[in-house]
Amino acid sequence: MFLSVFDIFKIGVGPSSSHTMGPMSAAVHFIKTLQSGGFGDVTIADVAKLQCSLHGSLAFTGKGHATDRAVILGFAGFEPHTLDPDKAEALEAEIRSNKVINLPGPHVVSFDPEVDLKFDYGPALPLHANGLKIVALDKGGNELASETYYSIGGGFIMTEAELSETNSGSPVEMQDASGFPFPFTNAKEMLHMGSASGLTIAEMKRENELHVLDKPAFKERLNAIWQAMDSCIERGLKIDGILPGGLHVKRRAKGIREKLITRNTTQPHEANDWLSVYAMAVNEENAAGGRVVTSPTNGAAGVVPAVIRYYRDHCNGVTEDGIENFLLTAAAIGGLIKHNASISGAELGCQAEIGSASAMAAAGLCAAMGGSNEQVENAAEIALEHHLGSTCDPVGGLVQVPCIERNGFGAIKAVSAASLALHGDGSHFMPLDNCIETMRQTGLDMANKYKETSLGGLAVNLPNC
Repeated sequence: MFLSVFDIFKIGVGPSSSHTMGPMSAAVHFIKTLQSGGFGDVTIADVAKLQCSLHGSLAFTGKGHATDRAVILGFAGFEPHTLDPDKAEALEAEIRSNKVINLPGPHVVSFDPEVDLKFDYGPALPLHANGLKIVALDKGGNELASETYYSIGGGFIMTEAELSETNSGSPVEMQDASGFPFPFTNAKEMLHMGSASGLTIAEMKRENELHVLDKPAFKERLNAIWQAMDSCIERGLKIDGILPGGLHVKRRAKGIREKLITRNTTQPHEANDWLSVYAMAVNEENAAGGRVVTSPTNGAAGVVPAVIRYYRDHCNGVTEDGIENFLLTAAAIGGLIKHNASISGAELGCQAEIGSASAMAAAGLCAAMGGSNEQVENAAEIALEHHLGSTCDPVGGLVQVPCIERNGFGAIKAVSAASLALHGDGSHFMPLDNCIETMRQTGLDMANKYKETSLGGLAVNLPNC
């Protein structure tokens, strides 16, 4: 299989890759399918009304994740990677007021979000916890075309037919491995190919990417990913105030950073404070609906950027190629987890989001610090192992409590895992592949109330005030 670094790291908007970016992309896909004649003889001109129903986790935590807003904007033609927040806000208000959407053509159709966008709190759709169904109707209210989509984590979407065919949740963007120089599907194959070729994981990943892109385009796109991550950190470090959503959660990254740079004495554990503040800056931006990079999801978007920033600004032995090698190695590990388990909190709990992100960051840092392939695999395994069983229980369905702080701890664990691996020779007891399979099994056994439904855990044990 081949999953590009640009599939793992996608520029988009908060607060959720599964609940915001995925549904927005699904709505865009439906309209483009109508436009291209993908529903047989049905054309956009035939459509008088649109409807959408949200199911499973998309229903239970959709309000907190702005899923309704995402669908509205998707119908209106906005896509996550190009969305202009100011234009989007104005158009959403206009659609809610006028109860119509302008489709390509131009063609105006009826769409009242209060009536035509339904949160279905019944059983989830059969193939995944994040499901939505979109329907196009004629003037008489008859169904012209419909499609069921599943938002399978990290902003990836699949139609019902696609997901039924694969029965694995593999992303639509995943390409056939034939023709790629290093088509590893698990960590064992990855290490074997590295040993046989004499290449690092980053070098193998780079060769795979250059099979699709030329070198200048590849470097430009990868640099854009890091610049978007770093810019997100900077924005989060400069803004204070209260996050939206009704929990009245205060932004803390700016204040903590100011204390760190102005205090007269330092403590040995200050490195952890910097890791936390970088990660929290990103996830406060995500909670506010800002521009973030899936890493591999929005809910876990702070871990990888925080550890890269820590590497660049705080570590010794930093090299020019370090950040590129970090991103490539992290993407390789994220692809293995996505392919063999899941990165969706609604499917396997927070272990699949923060756990995956921490494993990716640990591997990336280990590689950037000169670790061998075996040490990199060990670092990823250590980080993932110590997130097993972590539940996804966002209070109020918002990606705020415990999500923002949890990114900080994912970053701290990643650095600790990389350091432990670098102190060893790469040999260790539990292979990464076995740990990934354990995460998959644990997630399947986990009660649904602990998988992004806000029906259990911290989401229901609130302060009595």
